[in-house]
Amino acid sequence: MQTTDVLILGSGAAGLTCALRLAQAGMHCTVVSKSRLRSGATLWAQGGISAVLDAADSLDAHMQDTVDAGGGLCDPDMVRHIVARGPACIEWLVERGVQFTADPEGPQGSEPRLHLTREGGHSFRRIVHAADATGAAVETTLAELVAAEPRITVREHAFAVDLIRGSRADGVIGAYLMDVNSHDVFPIAAGAVVLATGGANMVYLYSSNPHGASGDGIAMAWRAGCRVANMEFMQFHPTCLYHPNARSFLITEALRGEGAHLTLPDGSRFMGRFDPREELAPRDIVARAIDHEMKRLGIDHVWLDISHRDADFIRSHFPSIHARCAELGIDITRQPIPVVPAAHYTCGGVLTDVHGHTDLDGLYAIGEVACTGLHGANRMASNSLLECLVMAEGAANDIQRRARPATTQQLPAWDASRVTDSDEDVVISHNWQELRRFMWDYVGIVRTDKRLSRAANRVALLQREIEEFYGNFHISPDLIELRNLVTVADLIVRSAIARDESRGLHFTTNHPQQHDDARWSIVSPVDGRAHLRPIAASRMAS
Repeated sequence: MQTTDVLILGSGAAGLTCALRLAQAGMHCTVVSKSRLRSGATLWAQGGISAVLDAADSLDAHMQDTVDAGGGLCDPDMVRHIVARGPACIEWLVERGVQFTADPEGPQGSEPRLHLTREGGHSFRRIVHAADATGAAVETTLAELVAAEPRITVREHAFAVDLIRGSRADGVIGAYLMDVNSHDVFPIAAGAVVLATGGANMVYLYSSNPHGASGDGIAMAWRAGCRVANMEFMQFHPTCLYHPNARSFLITEALRGEGAHLTLPDGSRFMGRFDPREELAPRDIVARAIDHEMKRLGIDHVWLDISHRDADFIRSHFPSIHARCAELGIDITRQPIPVVPAAHYTCGGVLTDVHGHTDLDGLYAIGEVACTGLHGANRMASNSLLECLVMAEGAANDIQRRARPATTQQLPAWDASRVTDSDEDVVISHNWQELRRFMWDYVGIVRTDKRLSRAANRVALLQREIEEFYGNFHISPDLIELRNLVTVADLIVRSAIARDESRGLHFTTNHPQQHDDARWSIVSPVDGRAHLRPIAASRMAS
């Protein structure tokens, strides 16, 4: 039987950071990636990592900006904890060789002095970045360190199928993995399992995320018995490139931080009609404003224009975006960029404590898969990689303290004795497209009671069909992801129906007002219903 001290599912910033910190403490880890080790949403993150490094800035200001963007649903204790750890996490990355963009005039106390940019919702420049490809710089460096670390075993091209539970006291004791090439499914035992599987944004037709963002960790944790929280808050990035050959290419918010304007086809700006912060308003406001103008005018996209800035400045600060747009015939030093909103970030997820621990012993969730309370009803730009780094550190420390060994009992083998090969895999592709289409149409940027009711009916029908298919035929990577996506879609819809107000990323025309009391939506496997609970009581057992 295969065993490991810690099984880490996912190889983005959260998973790799946790693995390196555990290995440094002498523990053996197995990191599982659905494709190559260097993959996932981190690799494509353009903006940066928020941290208070300038003497003019403060932890209180960073906290206040985060809470303001979060629509009153942030957990203040969690915000304080994560924001306070930001500078130390940046220092940890620098020590490991991440090459952030330097600035001779950068903040005192930052060695080397780092260039800080500003993004929507931030009142100060506090975004540490590596040009406009911060995620690639972080992911590449961490992946190289993981590959060279003898205490870390890397399993590429492997899918997590489901978690394995022991007795009630044992909690989670391992997981079933599928080899992508052979489709063999096998169990692996672990003293702790860390979900670092990312978000669920592929549940929507248009997404800025890589293909693997299918909500795997959220769905597996839910099936194992964990509560999930705030799943109705799905963030749409306001500015994804509108082009038939680059439908998921993100245009970083840092362009707006450096003065880019959102304009209509006639060249006029419109954000001032929606928020006094204009282009630097939080993402939910900007996305809804763009959506409103597109529907009002019947246009397919709006424009993002930074051509009024110096051409050398644009090329030096945004080399990746400049190069990619140039490949598509767009010179951003002279032309505006066509942009549309796209599903971008899952603000809710598996409910955790300050250490990333879930409802089940031995199971942790870190990064986008988790709901820590940092983001509330709307994530502020560049707080996500910060959360990955801080929560990975916290989970690693907690795993070391508990030091739970892997089980010595033989785990049950995967039973495929009563299934056959499918001769109609077209069902998977059709259900995949149907699910993503109606989620986009009914549970998108603007919602209504009628749309949500329709979505609930469609989800229920698809769930029955997909579970029947899953129970009768050999599984495949596409079927695993589809099963997880429909589970997550169900959780999103349940949570959205329960929230009879408009708050943050959840905007409904039937309930446009915001309630005075701020409550989290908690969905429990005990009864399957979404319950709205005060923030202070949200982590209590259901």
